[in-house]
Amino acid sequence: MNDFLDTWGITLMLFAPLAGALVMMVVPKTQELLQKQIALGASLVSAFFGILLFLNFDYDNSATLQFIVDKRWIEVIDTRYALGIDGISLPLIALTLFVVPLVIIYTWNHVPKPGNAKAFLILTLILHTGMIGVFVARDLILFFVFFEVTLLPMYFMIGVWGGPDRQYAAIKFFLYTLFGSALMLVSFLSLYWLTGADTFNIVELASRVQSENVTLFAQVLLFGGMFMGFGIKVPIFPFHTWLPDAHTQAPTQGSVILAAVLLKLGAYGFIRIALPILPQAAVEWAPWIGLLAVIGIIYGALGCLAQTDMKRLIAFSSVAHMGYVMLGISTLTDFGINAAIFGMVAHGLITGMLFFIAGSVKDRYHTLEIKRLGGLLVQAPRMGWILGITTMASLGLPGLAGFWGEFPAILAAYNPGGGLNVYLFRTYMVVAAIGTVLAAAYLLWLLQRTAFGTPSEEFEDHPDVKDIVPTEYIAWIPFVILIVVLGFVPGIIFDVTDGAVSSLSEVWASAE
Repeated sequence: MNDFLDTWGITLMLFAPLAGALVMMVVPKTQELLQKQIALGASLVSAFFGILLFLNFDYDNSATLQFIVDKRWIEVIDTRYALGIDGISLPLIALTLFVVPLVIIYTWNHVPKPGNAKAFLILTLILHTGMIGVFVARDLILFFVFFEVTLLPMYFMIGVWGGPDRQYAAIKFFLYTLFGSALMLVSFLSLYWLTGADTFNIVELASRVQSENVTLFAQVLLFGGMFMGFGIKVPIFPFHTWLPDAHTQAPTQGSVILAAVLLKLGAYGFIRIALPILPQAAVEWAPWIGLLAVIGIIYGALGCLAQTDMKRLIAFSSVAHMGYVMLGISTLTDFGINAAIFGMVAHGLITGMLFFIAGSVKDRYHTLEIKRLGGLLVQAPRMGWILGITTMASLGLPGLAGFWGEFPAILAAYNPGGGLNVYLFRTYMVVAAIGTVLAAAYLLWLLQRTAFGTPSEEFEDHPDVKDIVPTEYIAWIPFVILIVVLGFVPGIIFDVTDGAVSSLSEVWASAE
């Protein structure tokens, strides 16, 4: 069994959704139920192989790349089909395998208009393969290919099934991301030429940068290109402006996938590629990343307080929460990077759940204007309680997953690594702590305005307002359970990531 997993495990997990999409293409559009069954089946097959890999993963050696696949791909440009899993990528792979099947279940009776379930689910499966590919790729060109594969499905999800301003939001999302990706690719190619390497292997390039004595100036420029590619995807302030528009206009499923997984590709790129390959440049860039992170935390929170639309408020909260992730990364410490990875998973679960609820509120009330809502606990008490739990998790209440994404990131800034200015990062720590107070303000305000009180006269006896339906139960309850479990047992993730993150310490220590 282990030999089979070593040879085929990652590939089957990676391409099962794409195979499902190909099968769906030959099934008539009119057979909508069969389309949904194939899509769900393909995502579950991918999850099945993922679970087998997780069960056979050596958690005592999480820093070691496991289930390695390394085959010839495009010899003329020295790139290979190189895959592998370690403790850093495993939680994010698990998050993707967890989220996509639940999104498909939610789609069962929430097909966005225009109701073309076939095309929508095919795009979802292609997106699934692209996201998994980013987390398992160990070759820069392969990484770039999967990174770009995620762009088109989300563009069409927003542009075809989105809201009234969907074309504007879709084009803005596409152009921002494509611009950053172009600069990132230039950095990848420049790194290849400067090191005189005959490979795009991430580990090999990291050692070549040191052995070929690439100048600090060149490293800083290369890091700048990667910063644009990854930072726009996060998104980090001031490159965040595409996100509120994309979230507001996207269909519910698109918003959930975007918040839960797609935003993590950028932060993962920093941890997997930019920091270990260019450690000296990372030290130079870290104070600026930390500065933009804390600006994003405060700006995102103030943006939330100014919103009148429920979905747009949740979108701005993502800017703030991803700021904590980037603050953890900028500290260049084991503690901070561990907090960042946990924060990515926690944010994915919590904000994904908030977008699920927002979508169902829109289905029932046909509006997300906060001043028109109210009395959700009266009309749909189960949905109201789930909104309450998720809101508390988002503001970082101890005992829920959000706490372990924010508090350790703030604490890591007290004692940064890499020879960084301690007093500067302690200032960042204070600013980020203030951000948690603002988060409590806008989230409690949202909860109070939407869930408490009595329903407005407009919706008091509205026939569409009903409580959670079975497909929503099936899609949502796993999110809620995991948010609570990770809040009480954060070691589920920290124990996996710590060994792999610790192996990066030597890289930053040598850069001091």
